[in-house]
Amino acid sequence: MSAATTRSRTPDRLCAEAVGLAREAAEEAAFPGVVGEHVSVVAEGDRVVTHYFECKEPGYRGWRWAVTVARASRAKLVTLDETVLLPGSDSLLAPEWVPWSERLRPGDMGPGDLLPTEAEDLRLEPGFSGEDAPPPNSVLSDELAERVEAEDAEVTDRTAVPARGTVAAVADELGMRRARVLSRYGLHQAADRWDEEYGAKTPMAQAAPASCVTCAFLVPLSGSLRQAFGVCGNEFGPADGHVVSLSYGCGGHSEAAVMPKPLRPAPLVLDSTAADPFALRPDPEGGSVSTETTPGADDLGHS
Repeated sequence: MSAATTRSRTPDRLCAEAVGLAREAAEEAAFPGVVGEHVSVVAEGDRVVTHYFECKEPGYRGWRWAVTVARASRAKLVTLDETVLLPGSDSLLAPEWVPWSERLRPGDMGPGDLLPTEAEDLRLEPGFSGEDAPPPNSVLSDELAERVEAEDAEVTDRTAVPARGTVAAVADELGMRRARVLSRYGLHQAADRWDEEYGAKTPMAQAAPASCVTCAFLVPLSGSLRQAFGVCGNEFGPADGHVVSLSYGCGGHSEAAVMPKPLRPAPLVLDSTAADPFALRPDPEGGSVSTETTPGADDLGHS
């Protein structure tokens, strides 16, 4: 029989009348004073009834206390089955739980936090594949290229111990070997992030007088990323200490502007060959100012 048919039954009379028993069970399970009025009775099956009570608990708007009671066939004693707090149609519910690996965002890590990486992380791959095989990040690695295109890399056995005397064993002894390195897929992901934050399409780069590829403050990276990225070393720039695209730029470009040289005044010129008229005193009659001519250099010593 379907659930719809079961719930459409008339509730058992004795079970429906056991409101006091249901309330006592709800008040025993809840804090004092949080069980409200009796809301409804629902028949769950033959001689099985659920009583619903209003919940007055702060923060549980729309929730209801559900107490299920039952009685055996031909018995007059009603017994308690279970007591539970259930949400209603308009109740407040917590958001759906999301695993921490999906909730994590850049900048969430703090001092002392640990962020483990999965063994099947597509961003990583074995750091050394043998002296006769190309490096994992090499463009000659056809196997890696196929895995990147499918974005589903096969897990490599990273627990194998290199044979004594091989290049891998020597690298281990010298401390030069890393268990895993960035895969091509991981490099592409990092490049996309860096280009989005400090790339050619940013407003700062669009207004820059020149790109970072010609800036003296650019510190180039090593490896394949050298062809597209570097680190900004201008303490006054907006990207100081960050990885920037070579096509990025800002107003702090080393060759964007040349400091103008201070203006130097013209040298003083003394003309000692001409006579300059100038006023000695005003005319006492209020007329024109009387002037005299000072002797020039050629008149000195002559009457």
